[in-house]
Amino acid sequence: MNDPHEHLKGSEARLWQLIDARTRAGADTKQIDSRIWDLFGEDWAIMFTDLSGFSRQVAAFGIIHFLQIIHEQKQLMLPIVAQHDGILIKIEADSFLIIFKRAANAITCATALQHACQNVNKRRMPEAQILLCVGIGAGRILRTGDTDVYGQEVNAASKLGEDTAKANEILVTSEAHAKALLDNPDFRFSPLNQAVAGSEINYRLDYGILA
Repeated sequence: MNDPHEHLKGSEARLWQLIDARTRAGADTKQIDSRIWDLFGEDWAIMFTDLSGFSRQVAAFGIIHFLQIIHEQKQLMLPIVAQHDGILIKIEADSFLIIFKRAANAITCATALQHACQNVNKRRMPEAQILLCVGIGAGRILRTGDTDVYGQEVNAASKLGEDTAKANEILVTSEAHAKALLDNPDFRFSPLNQAVAGSEINYRLDYGILA
């Protein structure tokens, strides 16, 4: 049987070699897990962005219209991400996965992204607006270069950004909340009162939506 990961290289290939070793009978999973975390464990803040109303807009206006919105989203958002020292890991349809060394940077960037989208939306028809949803987590994750990241805070940020946040919202996990306040106690949050997989306690950033 062919190895499904034989095309991978570098850190990504090494991770899956260790995962494969973990599946073998009699494997010392604790020792393998320790090696994996030693090789790939890093502390990052994770941002997931999503566009509100993807399915509805595709159904109403067609995929080409929405591809234009995604293209415009990239042009608008990626320079702002770079200004805040974010690293884009991947784009999936209308969603971005971005990492930052500090949770405060992720939150400041998310605010700038929301304000940029809101400024653009002022002069657009509803069907052409970029309605951004953001979820942020922070903590120990597994990172394989610039190809992917894995971990509880990754999953929680994804749930907050893609499934929970409404247009214009920035939602953060308790870990991201705590780490961000260490760097900037002036951030203001409200309890979300909603748990997601990977994070029982979450918050909404009170950042001042542009009218």
